[in-house]
Amino acid sequence: RALESQSEGQCAPVDSLWRRYSEFELLRNYLSVTYPHIVVPPLPEKRADFVWHKLSADNMDPDFVERRRIGLENFLLRVASHPVLCQDKIFYSFLTQEGGWKEMVNETGFQLKADSRLKALNATFRVKNPDKRFTELKHYSDELQSVISHLLRVRARVADRLYGVYKVHGNYGRVFSEWSAIEKEMGDGLQSAGHHMDVYAASIDDILEEEEHYADQLKEYLFYAEALRAVCRKHELMQYDLEMAAQDLTSKKQQCEELATGTVRTFSLKGMTSKLFGQETPEQREAKVKALEEQIQEGEEQLKSKNLEGRDFVKSAWADIERFKEQKNHDLKEALISYAVMQISMCKKGIQVWTNAKECFSKM
Repeated sequence: RALESQSEGQCAPVDSLWRRYSEFELLRNYLSVTYPHIVVPPLPEKRADFVWHKLSADNMDPDFVERRRIGLENFLLRVASHPVLCQDKIFYSFLTQEGGWKEMVNETGFQLKADSRLKALNATFRVKNPDKRFTELKHYSDELQSVISHLLRVRARVADRLYGVYKVHGNYGRVFSEWSAIEKEMGDGLQSAGHHMDVYAASIDDILEEEEHYADQLKEYLFYAEALRAVCRKHELMQYDLEMAAQDLTSKKQQCEELATGTVRTFSLKGMTSKLFGQETPEQREAKVKALEEQIQEGEEQLKSKNLEGRDFVKSAWADIERFKEQKNHDLKEALISYAVMQISMCKKGIQVWTNAKECFSKM
């Protein structure tokens, strides 16, 4: 709901809106293109990955849908708490308008601003003077993604084994129950112990479902790694454009000097053609020099503008990266502590079950 109060005669804001996952994708794509210097919060996964195999990976599974809903809500909260993104008009209309917000997005023409993959790849391999900080950040994001992926795979394997251990305890329950049927004095104790084992075996489903929520917190930073790389790629593109503009300006200055002095420093097909078929007239040369001088002046202005744009980008991007690092350190610390607390709680439940079983055996 909108926080500001409504004036008389104005309609109250809607209480709820239906939004599809694809609409969240459109919103995030718009934010990523419009704010290239910002580490835009990622969306939760559309289909479940890194799950223990007994859990349904169906993207229509109610439990998964609910976790994804929580992830989408977290995305909105991340954007709403960001000092820059929260002020975006498209984001505000996404939250408050039933219809028409998509048209607003398309009117911005953000798709035309999106850089092609080929251009991004070209920039990656052809930048001559990359910024060391962004190069290191790119390597860090790759390593962060690798580490979290490995951690999630290990967690899924542990969960699989834990599931098997718990479910096998159900066999204790069955055996104790069968045994109690043939024992008169020991029967009640064995029956009670079997009941505790059955409860223990059944509890693993809820425990591992709860554990998936902690895994989702780690997955968010798995996807944040790509958001970091996107900022690095944008800087590479800007640096590539800057270097190409500087190279073009240098080339034009050389051409102008050669025309003005009548000397050719480098081999060119055009220069060879002039020697074979006659030199240009002074008037033609003068017109070309004048045109090149205008292009040089325009190129210098463009280069100055690109340099200024690049400095502003680095300043803004690095400020947001520092904000992200602080958020990451806090969130991952909390997630790991919560995960450890959950494991301790789970172990305590196991101790309690066996303590209860011990008491049952003592009373026989």
